Amino acid sequence: MERFLIRTNESKDENLKVTNSIADFLKEKGKTVVIESMDDAKIYGKEVSASFKEEERPDAIIVLGGDGTMLRAARDFVEEEIPLLGVNLGGLGYLTEVDRDNIFPALEKLTAGDFFIEERMMLEGSVIRDKAPVAHATALNDIAVLKSQPFRAINFDVYVNGMFLKSYSADGIVVSTPTGSTGYNLSAGGPIVEPGADLLVLTPVCPHTMNSRSIVLSGEDEILIEIKDAKNGGEQPAFAMSDGASHFELTTGDGFVMRRSDRRTRIVKLNRESFLEVLKSKMS
Repeated sequence: MERFLIRTNESKDENLKVTNSIADFLKEKGKTVVIESMDDAKIYGKEVSASFKEEERPDAIIVLGGDGTMLRAARDFVEEEIPLLGVNLGGLGYLTEVDRDNIFPALEKLTAGDFFIEERMMLEGSVIRDKAPVAHATALNDIAVLKSQPFRAINFDVYVNGMFLKSYSADGIVVSTPTGSTGYNLSAGGPIVEPGADLLVLTPVCPHTMNSRSIVLSGEDEILIEIKDAKNGGEQPAFAMSDGASHFELTTGDGFVMRRSDRRTRIVKLNRESFLEVLKSKMS
């Protein structure tokens, strides 16, 4: 690897101290480095897929921040499928490979070619209004359809491959990839899934029933969430979120259709630590 883009959440790296130290290290190794800083408003703001001229395309992107910064990078560079190396400057950092204290040993391994690439499945989805797609989303973790009004559940139907599955009255539903199983899905009571698996998890959020559980589906399945009338027969506002960032307004009659993306996120791994070992470390 000769060319690197360093993307930093500047709110987690004061005066870009860590960013500049990484850039200096790579330049001393003879590498080409470009720095791109983002604040929280950009990380959770409007998204546009990035593209590079062939001569400017980085061999890897080093992402400094937390899981939110990694998720944004995965969506921004989805078309390029450039390997991402996450450096955790935030909280738990399930997606990040490197802790702050191990940055330079990790960079030594990276520049020496001592790494492998792990591929993760992604979701893509579209808002369907009047039988036509009106907005599109991509996610590495999850797409959630949720209520817009506090203290009021929403009514929605779930279809799988065009066949009716179940009606819900709930605060919403999370459709998660294996990578996203440790995110909102876990908080909503869903199962933890090995990230290399090829499947989708549906987990209702605060369902108004005693026997509602997560449903695990094949990665080949297509899921449609359709917003129904409110209990009083009126319109029912809702919204969808992609990786907790992109926001899509929904109302009665709208649908959100989701399927596995043809694109995959490529994550740089520097050690052979198993998923269970990582999980134990992060959750202890």
